[in-house]
Parts: sequence; C-alpha cells; structure tokens
Amino acid sequence: MPQTSPKILIADDEPLLTELLEFRLSARGYQTIVARDGREALAILADDKPQAVLLDMMMPVHDGLEVLRRMRASDQHASTPVIMLTARRGEADVIGALEQGADDYLVKPFLPEELLVRLARLLAGKTA
Repeated sequence: MPQTSPKILIADDEPLLTELLEFRLSARGYQTIVARDGREALAILADDKPQAVLLDMMMPVHDGLEVLRRMRASDQHASTPVIMLTARRGEADVIGALEQGADDYLVKPFLPEELLVRLARLLAGKTA
C-alpha cells in the first residue's frame, strides 16, 4: 500500500529560503506548505496536521518561539517535530528554543543536505 509523503510546514519570512526549501523537500518526495509569518503558521497548524515544522525564530506577527509555545501547549501538535532555522546563534537562543520543545536547531546559513538528514531522522523517530 503506498504511503502518503510527509507534509512539512515551512514557516519563514524569507522568500528565497522558502523557495529553496520547497524545491529541496519536493525533490525528496515531501509535500510542503509555506507560512510567511507566525499568524499564518498558527492558522495552518489549526487546519492541518503537518508531520514536521521548519520554523524560523524571527518572523512577523508571532515569532517562532511563540509558535513553538502554542504548538507544545496544544494536544494536536505537542509532539510534532520542530526544527528551528534561525540566524540567532547565541547560547541563550539555542538553549531557550530547545527548552521550549524544539527538536533540533540549525543556524542560518545551513547546509540544505544536513537539514534533510536531520529531518529524515526526526521523522523516522516519530514513526518508530
């Protein structure tokens, strides 16, 4: 029986990055949904159940940490894997995001292939 490809929410306000991520993820067989700000990300999460979220920390309306807080407080998305993608590399930023429930943290610029490997590892752990 064919299994549906995992759906990944990309929440980032940088159009070039979201295009790159959509291209790379689609090439690997993932479905993608893009949110350009935190409010749009939360609206998509309310209507959909992506298998993982790539979440920018610095976005308009609601930042990534607020989106993460709300995800972890909801029954529907409490265990959805989240990879933070951000330019913020400070120790407090990394530790804060991980303490709030992020599953992984990549600093921009990052290697797209590394992101794909980390994402596949998280998704494999979720279904195991």
